[in-house]
Parts: sequence; C-alpha cells; structure tokens
Amino acid sequence: MTPAARMQAAIDILDEVVAAARGQGAAADVIVARYFSTRRYAGSKDRRAVRDLVFAGIRRAGEVPASGRAAMIGLAGDRPELADLFNGAPHCPAPIATDEPVALAAPLPAWLTERLLPVIGADELPALLERAPLDLRANRLKIGRADLLARLPEAVAGSLAPDAFRLPEGTRVEAMPEWNQGLFEVQDEGSQLLAEAVRARPGQMVVDLCAGAGGKTLALAATMANEGRLIACDVDRMRLARLAPRKARAGAEMIEELLLDAGHEDRALGPLGGQADAVLVDAPCSGSGTWRRNPEARWRLTPERLARLSQTQAHVLALGAALVRPGGRLVFAVCSLLPDEGADRIAAFLADNPGWTAEALSLGRASGAGSMLTPARDGTDGFFVASLIRA
Repeated sequence: MTPAARMQAAIDILDEVVAAARGQGAAADVIVARYFSTRRYAGSKDRRAVRDLVFAGIRRAGEVPASGRAAMIGLAGDRPELADLFNGAPHCPAPIATDEPVALAAPLPAWLTERLLPVIGADELPALLERAPLDLRANRLKIGRADLLARLPEAVAGSLAPDAFRLPEGTRVEAMPEWNQGLFEVQDEGSQLLAEAVRARPGQMVVDLCAGAGGKTLALAATMANEGRLIACDVDRMRLARLAPRKARAGAEMIEELLLDAGHEDRALGPLGGQADAVLVDAPCSGSGTWRRNPEARWRLTPERLARLSQTQAHVLALGAALVRPGGRLVFAVCSLLPDEGADRIAAFLADNPGWTAEALSLGRASGAGSMLTPARDGTDGFFVASLIRA
C-alpha cells in the first residue's frame, strides 16, 4: 500500500469506528482486525501504519468526529506531511476542500472534562489517552519476580506492586515459554495494587464478586499461596468460562467459580452471607481509567449511561457488603476516575451504612474516603479504590 492508500484505509476504518461509537457497536480494535481480515494484500507494515493513523485520529478528537475523513483532516492539520496524502489518486483520499468539516483537537468531550477537572488537573488529562505500557505480574505460585526477571533480560521491575514488571511494547507475550508455563500474567500494575489492597492471606475465605475473566482472582490466589477458599463470581458465563484455563496454567487450583443470575444474585450468594474475610468488588464502570487502551470509549459514554452504571455499582456494593463477616474487609474498585463512580459512590454507601468505616490506603492519592491512581502521576491505568471495614 502507498502512504496515501494507507490514509484512505484509515479514513474507511474510522468511519466504521465513528458509526460504532454512536450506535454502541464494536470496539476499534475489533473493527481494525475485521477490516484487514478481508484484505490479505496488506502487509504487516501496512497494518501497523494504518492502525497508528486510526488511533492517532481517535486520540486527537475529543468529541465524536463528523466522519473518519474529518478526523484525519484534523490530524493532517497537526502533521503537515499527512496533508500531501490527500492527492485524489486511485484508492487515495480526495484533496482537502477549504469548507470541509474538521475534527477539533481536545482530550475529552466537554461534559467529561467538566466532571474530571475537579478531580485531576488539566495537565493530567492528556495522559489518559497516551499509549499504555505492557505491564505484567510474576506468578509467585510458581516463581519469584527476581528469578523471573533473570530469565527475561528485556524486563524492567515495576515500582509500585511487588510482582509487577514491564516488557517492551509489542512483545508477543503468548509466544514466550514463560507465559505458557504460567510464570506470569498480563496485568496493569494498578490492577495488581487493587488485589494487594484486599490483603488476602492464606487460609482465608475471599470472594471476588465481579471476577470477569479472573485477572484479579489469579492475583488473589497468589497472595493466598493457594490456601483457603477463593470464590470468583460473575453474571457473564462467557467471561467466567475464560478463568478455567487461566487458573490451570497458573496453578491456582483453589479458585472456585460461581455463576450468578443477574438481578437474582442473592440466590447463589445467600449461603456465603456474613462469612467472607474479604470481598473484592471490582464493579462495572465507565472504564474512564482505561482510555489509554480504548480511547474511542470516551465517545460512547453519556451522562445517562454513567447514571445507569452508578446504580449498578450501588447494587453490587450492597451485594458485596452482605458477604463480609464482622471485622472483615470490603474493597470497592472501579477503573474510573469519575467521582460519580468513586468518591461519591463510597460517600453514599457510608452515609447509608453506619456500621462501616473507611480504612486508609497507602497508594496513589486521597480521593474522598478512598484513593486514586492516575496514568500521569502513577504510570498505571486510572483507578479508584476504597477499603471498608465492617464493625
């Protein structure tokens, strides 16, 4: 593909991304993969170059652009060498007209900027959209971090979580023998810190209430040294099913899976009521802390969807609280920096539940009764976490 043909491909893909964002369709990664699955003539350099253009256009436009072309014309305004690619040749974009729509450069949609500025500074907003590093967690059930890093000369130890390390971006992790042996997992360092905040210990009973595919569950199994009872719960059968092969590879035999019926979760959770030493509620959220990985997700979020998510978080928080024994710990976390989903949610819970108190956490910075991690200050995905103790 010529550089100009790559530009046209990026425009075509972005048209689909824009349509998907407006209609809650497929993610940008999926759209890019689908586009190239029917274009075998495109080599690896073409794919990489087109993908880079697509995501540069997504990251630059705070509001949903009028079209993929508007996004790319905006990008060409910042990078003059790209303007020459609008040359009108076959399979290439037409020349830019003076009156065409141009996507404006901004980190976020205006309404989200308004929500976030009281929480983080304007100087931190661009970091929400930078490319995320490749963070991993050494699986202490099988190997210590120091011994693992001795086998991986390109790895760099993390500075916050005890098992965290990084590999160069683009490393083909699943082709590495160490991955196939279960010596490590791909996991953001901030996510690892959330698992550490649970303070799970060998022999305890711990519940991961919104386990998904089990990334944090596996981290909890490691901190528990495979001893005790660890229950991974979720309402999504497909996501929870992904945990079985992962726990087998990691050697985390202690993990139990519990599928919940959405809206009737108490039917399965009832027998566990008031028994857990610790419960992790990694609640469904907007994902505003993970826009580095999915920058088009900020185009999908609306005030109405945020309100619905906040209601869901209140629901799962109440479910988790019912499982904790007296004196036990409830850790609430969201991969979001929006106060609606973090500090405000915990303030409402504490106001309605006087038998609970917040415990100070030595991570990130204070945010209401909890703590917050941000890409700009901590180098992790954005997270809010609160640790609550039942009287």
